[in-house]
Amino acid sequence: MSARGPRLEFAVGAFLLLALASLLVLAIASTNGKFGFGEDTYELQARFTNLGQLRPMAPVKIGGVPVGKVERIELDPKRLDAVVTVSIDSRYQDLSIDTSASILTGGLLGESYIGLQPGGDPEVLKPGSEIAFTTPAVDLIQMAGKYIFGGTNSDADASNSSPEQAPAP
Repeated sequence: MSARGPRLEFAVGAFLLLALASLLVLAIASTNGKFGFGEDTYELQARFTNLGQLRPMAPVKIGGVPVGKVERIELDPKRLDAVVTVSIDSRYQDLSIDTSASILTGGLLGESYIGLQPGGDPEVLKPGSEIAFTTPAVDLIQMAGKYIFGGTNSDADASNSSPEQAPAP
């Protein structure tokens, strides 16, 4: 039995190490989507007046295809608008200088992400430069309120106007 004991202990130990290594790989893959080895990206910045529910680590997409992620969100103390720093995969380094960035939502209540719309200018954005054309997030509740209550102004004016005095009998 003494000869079997060390072999069994070794097999159990090897199995536990393999399980822990698998969990580590799964944890790394689920947090960044990549392992971080040799990840070649470059950063761009964009300014927005309204971020909606945009958060760091949100995806950056072109035509619905993920091409990067939001790295940082900071407030510019002078202009008081949000400066979003995104990292883009270097395979997409030929984004033209007239590329536009919009904050979009996947579905009605889905996650917010940045959608890039490449332009047609032959000059490309250099790493660290700023995307000049941006569209802020749309507040769906505010838009629905304007749509629902927007047409009631004429009704309210009509009901608030004083009725004509009928001649006394």
